[in-house]
Amino acid sequence: MRRIVISFLIVFILSACSQGENTDTTEEEILHTEDVEVPSEIFTSEKQNNELDEEEIKSSIRLYLDSHEDLDSASYPLQNKIYEEEELNKDELEKLSDIIELTKENDENFFNYISNNTLPEGYQGESKRISQYITTYNEILYELEAMFNDLMAEAKKGKFPEVNITSIMNKTDVVNGREQNKIEAFLDKKNIKTKAFGREH
Repeated sequence: MRRIVISFLIVFILSACSQGENTDTTEEEILHTEDVEVPSEIFTSEKQNNELDEEEIKSSIRLYLDSHEDLDSASYPLQNKIYEEEELNKDELEKLSDIIELTKENDENFFNYISNNTLPEGYQGESKRISQYITTYNEILYELEAMFNDLMAEAKKGKFPEVNITSIMNKTDVVNGREQNKIEAFLDKKNIKTKAFGREH
């Protein structure tokens, strides 16, 4: 019963986020955790106080979104194992820890980049929207994982505490289908090719 309630909670929250990624993933397509490779490339830039041209910001957005997609896809089999109430071994824990750290770096690097440089006309607001959306999406996953681990720890003690999802639900103002549609419309308008949101290069 506990597992059903927790699974329902996770599905409900992720559905509310309306994240368009992995929509066609079937059980057969999920990688085994031993086959997971930690992505080697994330968005990085040392630029500050520069005026960015259009080609550079388009390339930066593409790299940021593609890196996010690679990290998200790599973490999925590991998170799935956790949700199946299976313990991760040392190698799997190290992989997940590395992926989480790289995800945070990817978000921070892109945020600093768009905040500390002058973007071409028409890119500042939409780049901020992309940064907020992806960063908040990742924060939701971190909170879900922490909540799930806490629930499992308490359940093993024979307890089933109340679940406070207010913080997560508040984030759905940023991560939802409407915001994703705006981002995808912008990507189409500027002809920015990315594999994020289930899109193809």
